[in-house]
This record gives sequence, C-alpha cells and structure tokens, in this order.
Amino acid sequence: MKQAVVYARYSPGSKQTYQSIEGQLTECRKFAAANDLQIVGTYEDEHLTGKNDQRPAFQRMLKDSARAKWDIVLVYAIDRFGRNSIEIAINKYHLQKNGKTVISATQRTARNVDGSKNLDGILLENFYIGMAEYYSEELSQKVMRGLRESYSKGNHTGGHTLFGYKVVDDPTTLNDRKVRKLLEIDENKAPIVRYIFEEYAKGTSKREIMEELSRRGYKNTKNKPLKLSSFQNNLKNRKYIGEFEHDGILYTKIYPPIIDKETFDKVQQRLATRKQAPAALKA
Repeated sequence: MKQAVVYARYSPGSKQTYQSIEGQLTECRKFAAANDLQIVGTYEDEHLTGKNDQRPAFQRMLKDSARAKWDIVLVYAIDRFGRNSIEIAINKYHLQKNGKTVISATQRTARNVDGSKNLDGILLENFYIGMAEYYSEELSQKVMRGLRESYSKGNHTGGHTLFGYKVVDDPTTLNDRKVRKLLEIDENKAPIVRYIFEEYAKGTSKREIMEELSRRGYKNTKNKPLKLSSFQNNLKNRKYIGEFEHDGILYTKIYPPIIDKETFDKVQQRLATRKQAPAALKA
C-alpha cells in the first residue's frame, strides 16, 4: 500500500473558512480509500494565496519530501497546489526528483497512483493549471479595477483606519442597496496629529512632543499612553495632506487633509536632516 500526504489550503479575502480545508480532506480520504492509499499526514495553509509558493506548510512539505517515506502528495484539485504555472512545474519537478507524485482527488493528472503516465491526464492537468492561473489573474484584474473605481470616488475600502480619521456612512447612499463608506476627520484625534506635526516642524524633539501629549492625558487607539514609536512612520504619511498612492495612481479624494502641505514639507526636511545626524542627536 502506497503512502500519501494531503495538501490543502484556502485563499485569503474569500468567504472560505477552515471548513473548506475539512471538505478537501474529506474528498481526499475518500479517494485514498478507493485507491488503496494510506494517508500518513496532512499539510494545511489557511488564508494563503496559490499565486506564489511562499506558504509555510507547502514549503515544509517540499522540504520533507527529500527524506519522507510517503509516495504521493494528494490534493483536492490542482489549484490547491498552486495557481502559478511556472512554480507548479518547478515544485512538481522538485517532488519528482524526490520520488514523489502529485495526484488530484477530483481531476485527471499526468500520472496515475501507481506512477504510470496518464496520457489524457497530461493534457487535462495542463488545462487545469492554465485555467487556475487564468482565473487568478482575471480575479486580480477585477479586484484592481474595482479598487481603482472606489478610490476615484473617494470611497474607503476597509482595513486599518489611520490615526486621526474615522469611518462614516455616506449620507447620500443611506437608502441604496450598498452604503458607501467614507473617511472623515476625527476631531477628537486630529488635534494630536496637528500638534505633533506643528511642533516637530518648529524643532521640538519627538521625545518632548510625546511627553507633553502624555502629560495632557492623550492615549492611543488602545487607550494606552502614546509612545515615541507610535508616530515615527506617520510623520512621513502623505495621507495626512490628502494624498494616497496605489498602483502608481495618485488619489486625492479619500483622505481629507489634516495637515497643510507647508507644515508637512518642513517635517520631511527635518526628518531628512536628522537621518544624516549622529544617533545621539536624533531624538
């Protein structure tokens, strides 16, 4: 009886959950039982894309294949193994050099369970790989097109909210099927942002700025005292002057400016100067 391991994964940003992996494992176990295979292990990657092979469990499987006694990598479908045709070919070759075969529980593959070549499977497997890569790229283009449209309208598309802003419903869409989300200046936090930029532009040290804010009782988003590291990167963030760049396109409708450009530029000049200074003078 040949031994097999199951590789299963599901993508990020989808509605899939761990139940997707459980479903894949169930189908692979059925296939193994019907084809006299003994499953001796599983490798699982959650919330990871198949567009590249930088997946912890996948890489561990490739590494293990050099010394493992199992013979087959069993996947629910080829697109679980990957969606990049070049990487799929390289990784399959890596496994073949170690005497391992990739088999799908639901699709015809280039080799059979016994290791013999499957002539129609050669064509079908390459078709499945091509379709997986095509679907992945098509989906990526649709997502990018949707993001560009949303950004051009000034929509907030989710994710981390930059300190000083808050997410609100667009009042003009409250009766629509889908309410737009917008970013608005949070006047409870914006004064902190303005104070930091204005003081740093004047020459006040970061440490002195944070000490003053702590003295005034200001807290971060987790209701903890502000730290020097809290605003290190934010001092360079052009969103505070209303600019947001994505995929080479500059958008100016998403973030209402909190800082004027003159103050922002003074801060950047000082940051550049301090970068050249000795470590002891960078406070």
